[in-house]
Amino acid sequence: MSDTHPSETPLSERRLSETHRVLRFLLVGSLAAAVNWLARIALSAVFAPALSFEMAVLIAYAIGMTSGFLLYRAYVFPDAGLPMAVQLRRFIAVNLVSAVEVWLVAVVLLRMVVPALGIGLDYTPVAEAIAHGIAIAIGAATSYVGHKLLTFRSAQGVEPA
Repeated sequence: MSDTHPSETPLSERRLSETHRVLRFLLVGSLAAAVNWLARIALSAVFAPALSFEMAVLIAYAIGMTSGFLLYRAYVFPDAGLPMAVQLRRFIAVNLVSAVEVWLVAVVLLRMVVPALGIGLDYTPVAEAIAHGIAIAIGAATSYVGHKLLTFRSAQGVEPA
């Protein structure tokens, strides 16, 4: 890691660094998303019908969010410089917004879009898995922006390199 201030780093190097950060975010986020997705499938398999799809999505989101925080902090934004407690509060805030987004998209897809398509998958485990997976992917974009600008920014307000 260089001791130069980000504004002193050549533009091409900063772009490459940001590209690597986005790729790490996507890789680590994919792992956290897989944890989320698989947790929902396991929850539904073990606890349905007592546990609704909607509740399983929320519980799985919390499981994925926990793994995501630890992975993002270690592998994507290790030099953010803010205390862990501050990062954790901000991470939770960003993820609450994303959780609402993921929940709404998953439920709308499952309850409205899939039946409207008329492809015979209404409310099946396959339809649930597809709806939930699409919703997680959409929430990833919102999360990246929030985590970069808020959760893991440096203590001086300068983006981590």
